[in-house]
Amino acid sequence: MGDDTLSVALASTSAARSQGLSGVDELPSSIDGMLFSWDEPTSTTFHMRDVAFPLDVWFFDDDGLIGSARMETCLDGDCTSYATPGPVLWALETPADEWEFEPGAQVSNVEKG
Repeated sequence: MGDDTLSVALASTSAARSQGLSGVDELPSSIDGMLFSWDEPTSTTFHMRDVAFPLDVWFFDDDGLIGSARMETCLDGDCTSYATPGPVLWALETPADEWEFEPGAQVSNVEKG
């Protein structure tokens, strides 16, 4: 992300994107968040069902960061949906208030491992 290097869990399959961080009480200390990845630009929604801590979600297309949202915890099943601001190739979830990225920031050097 620009000059920042983040270690993230990668959700690049439909099943992994659907699961996201649901059921996770806290991120392992070895990762900074979760990166959702699509092969084609996609418009979708995110929710916080069964996620125990607030997250920021950052939305990226080919040109870089196009939007973000603060997502609050939702443990009761009546969860807010957070829509992408347009078709995206990546969405990055990070713990709330831990990172700040400027509009146009780029996702680069995504390595599966």
